[in-house]
Amino acid sequence: MIDFNVNQETCTKCGQCSSDCPARIITMASGYPTITQENGANCYRCQHCLSICPTASISILGYDPKNSLTLKGKLPDTSQMELLIKGRRAVRQYKPENIESDVMKKLLEVACYAPTGRNSRQVRFTVIDNRATLIEIRDEMMAKLVKTSREVGFPAGMESFSNYVKQWEEEGTDFIFRGAPHFIVASAPKSVVTPVEDCLIALTTFELYAQTLGIGTVWDGLAKWLINDLFPEFKSRLGIPEAMAAGAKEAAAQVQAQAATISGLSSYITRVTYGLPYPASIIGNRIAAVNQQISARSTTAITLAQLTQGNANEAGTRAQMITRMLPGGR
Repeated sequence: MIDFNVNQETCTKCGQCSSDCPARIITMASGYPTITQENGANCYRCQHCLSICPTASISILGYDPKNSLTLKGKLPDTSQMELLIKGRRAVRQYKPENIESDVMKKLLEVACYAPTGRNSRQVRFTVIDNRATLIEIRDEMMAKLVKTSREVGFPAGMESFSNYVKQWEEEGTDFIFRGAPHFIVASAPKSVVTPVEDCLIALTTFELYAQTLGIGTVWDGLAKWLINDLFPEFKSRLGIPEAMAAGAKEAAAQVQAQAATISGLSSYITRVTYGLPYPASIIGNRIAAVNQQISARSTTAITLAQLTQGNANEAGTRAQMITRMLPGGR
């Protein structure tokens, strides 16, 4: 059920919702916008009808326009967006403190609005939200790397790990996580149209918003390499489902890029729904059992840390794996 409702007292019968509907399922045959039960099955769940209505007369999927955020006069200007995008940098030096849990939740909430191919909305975030746990995992990885370096060596194309191991043994340099207190993995089922692209877009959204909060990030291609190719046993250690292929920022050129189209319709969008249909669940040790029920996925990873001053909440030594569905919107 898509729960499509029209407030006939405020609806002006302008038909904008019908003309903008990408699935073409909204009709104006009765004068007011209508979606038949049969056509409802073809709904993209994009919420365009709610967003475009100039009088806030449409609710759908349980969203009430009264609880939405209006966009007029509130969007950043072009120079601000240009500065945000051009000013982004990879950060490899971090403060030894955890990000506050409320800040992390806000980061994930905003990242959940990233678009996905065909509005599949099946990107999930798995987070190590405690520095002590990430250090423990790093030490386990380094022990395996040292053993591999001494006993069998590294596969072709990964010879550079020998230098990294040397730096670790001689200087204690953390080249995997760069001393970051947190690690986040985005994953999506391989069955969706664009699993790798969906993850990359979600993490890019996460990264850009993190900058506005004074939080630095870096795309962790080395960690992705280790987890996906050298030591796949760490997938279960991190609560990531089996049979996952990885894609990180460095690999973006190897996958087919998504095309973006620009049309005049964006100028009519007046509001954005606020809140998520799939609330975050912090499920701790149950993450592995839950994820075993999820189909094969494609993953990519990013490390992050807070650059601003402030006290952080310690969450203990065990990672809390936070899993959330993308609400999305196309």
